[in-house]
Amino acid sequence: MMPAAVAEPMNTGTPLDKDASQADLLRSARFRMEREAHWRRLDALVTRAEKGGIISLSYDETRDLVEQYRQAMNSLSVARDISLDRALVAYLESLCSRAYLVVYAPQESLGGLMGRLLTRGIPQAVRRSALPLFIGFLALLLGMAAGYRLFIEDASWFYTFVPPDLADMRTPEASANYLRSTIYGDERHEGSRLAAFSSSLFSHNTRIAILIFALGIFLAVPSFVLTFYNGLVLGAFFGMFAQKGLGYDLFAWLSIHGVTELAAIAIACAGGARLGLAILLPGRRTRRAALRHEAHDAVKLVILAGLMLIAAAFIEGFLRQLVQSPILRLTIGWGMGLFWLGWLLFSGREKKIRRGRS
Repeated sequence: MMPAAVAEPMNTGTPLDKDASQADLLRSARFRMEREAHWRRLDALVTRAEKGGIISLSYDETRDLVEQYRQAMNSLSVARDISLDRALVAYLESLCSRAYLVVYAPQESLGGLMGRLLTRGIPQAVRRSALPLFIGFLALLLGMAAGYRLFIEDASWFYTFVPPDLADMRTPEASANYLRSTIYGDERHEGSRLAAFSSSLFSHNTRIAILIFALGIFLAVPSFVLTFYNGLVLGAFFGMFAQKGLGYDLFAWLSIHGVTELAAIAIACAGGARLGLAILLPGRRTRRAALRHEAHDAVKLVILAGLMLIAAAFIEGFLRQLVQSPILRLTIGWGMGLFWLGWLLFSGREKKIRRGRS
């Protein structure tokens, strides 16, 4: 809102002071009269953009907005230099600040930001993280191979790798029939129990992923070790079931949720590895600058891991026990894997402009 014209103050000073005061008032009024139309035009454009976004303005209005903003900034600079009345200066400062936000601030909604993150940000960050992803998946696969090999040679390794609460009663001493019953359980889970189970699994897996990611800053070694340990547990479990002739059944049982869940853990490890590599191999940047640069993609990787863990928790809490067919479990699990792979490999790629033949 434009400030009202400043009334002439009562002046009890000398005639020279009166002449100076009157000159200032005339100069302020003339300054305002010459530019007021531009300010009102800018105010109207800014108000429309604030209500409907910059897309509510036409091309000519957008160009006019930028031009009027520049003129208002020039007016503000002059007003400060010649010490015009404070109300006018405050009005111009407010107007210029609002116009700055309209011209330079991102004009994108939360939904638009999330859409851009999912369609471009995360897939592009994954494609820029080939080496960290290799480290994450290598740690998991090496752990699985080592856990399986050690268990086959000596079954007592199972108790070294697998925590008792995770093993429950699934131990090397359990019979094949009991182990099979844990894969093809026919108990009827109530919806509330399934929801609670899914929530618990999501919480557990999220803590693991966050820990793996956070420890990556220590030169990526703790992330690698923790991911390797998760592989050891899985390898020992698979060795135990395979020894009882249930290797295929366990593979299908794990695939329905494990393809997504284990990939999420490896991706969290990759995010931590990006931080560790930034400190270990900063290149021409300082370590602080390299860490700041790598953190952008590292955070996107851990967001991706979180999204995948949400999906894995739903599948593990609901579908794994509701779907009993091994073939269907494999189809769902590896179908999800193809979905993640397709999204991350092909989404967000710049389209090449095809030149038509003249």
